[in-house]
Amino acid sequence: MDFGLVLQTDPPASRVIDLMRRAEHNGFSHGWTFDSAVLWQEPFVIYSQILARTERLTVGPMVTNPSTRTPEVTASTFATLNDMFGNRTVCGIGRGDSAMRVAGRKPNTLARISEAIKVIRALGRGDSADLGGGAVVKFPWVRQGARLPVWMAAYGPRALKMTGEEADGFILQLADLYLTEYMVKAVKDAAEAAGRDPAEVSVCVAAPAYVTADDSPEALAHARDQCRWFGGMVGNHVADLVSKYGEHSAQVPEELTEYIKSRQGYDYAHHGRSGNPDTEFVPDEIVDRFCLIGPPERHIEKLTALRALGVDQFALYDMHDAQEATIDAYGTTVIPAVNS
Repeated sequence: MDFGLVLQTDPPASRVIDLMRRAEHNGFSHGWTFDSAVLWQEPFVIYSQILARTERLTVGPMVTNPSTRTPEVTASTFATLNDMFGNRTVCGIGRGDSAMRVAGRKPNTLARISEAIKVIRALGRGDSADLGGGAVVKFPWVRQGARLPVWMAAYGPRALKMTGEEADGFILQLADLYLTEYMVKAVKDAAEAAGRDPAEVSVCVAAPAYVTADDSPEALAHARDQCRWFGGMVGNHVADLVSKYGEHSAQVPEELTEYIKSRQGYDYAHHGRSGNPDTEFVPDEIVDRFCLIGPPERHIEKLTALRALGVDQFALYDMHDAQEATIDAYGTTVIPAVNS
């Protein structure tokens, strides 16, 4: 199993770079960041510095969207980084929750994402792409052998189907075993129905992880409070699904939708941060299901179960008060045990 580190690009950028270097030293293969232009600093500028100061780390956004930047601009940025540092990028893409809503816009449609996936991937590897309206373009400077995988974030049935049909990878932002099995199967089934080899679709589960010294009630309570924000972030996407499919729908598991009944609202000023006051509605059970908390053996057990469900990478959201300690605990104990 591969391991990734997910960070927000809060200033100073030097700290983001240092944490990514620490992650590579501890056996992580991927470095991911949020991409929301109003809330955080520009990730692609920081990627260039991460790539320059690491040797193997693959970097990318979790996730970008096709409206904040047009697809040809996104493709050019990735292709430039790959030309400078080798093929060490991956394009995570989605509807654009915080990036679009903070700017007063609605998240992107699946049709727009589908078009963007095709354009970004084609241009990134040096092929021609149709931008619409008769404009077919190609980057003349992309070298032979360039590649740019595009991974899609998804929860709903139509998005899961499209991921299996079109994307190179699937990003699932939660670590619940039941929901992971359900959604990975939906993606793989869609890939097979589209005539693809399901094994060609990489699966990345992304969730907060907090390693405690023991499993005492006090230690677990603190870890839950540090990770509760994640249930609120996922709840934004779940609320969209409930709005579209209804509170009780055969198309969306109630294991995903039930917990947002007490959700009141959401202020993106606290997005992705521990102590987010808008996530108090998230119960302990959801934190335990969606995240990885507890002593190292609990992490190892859950990651082993996720790998058995077809997960190729676990991307660790590291937004809490134990960033370095969590990276180090994974490097010294968790990653070696999972991959032994």
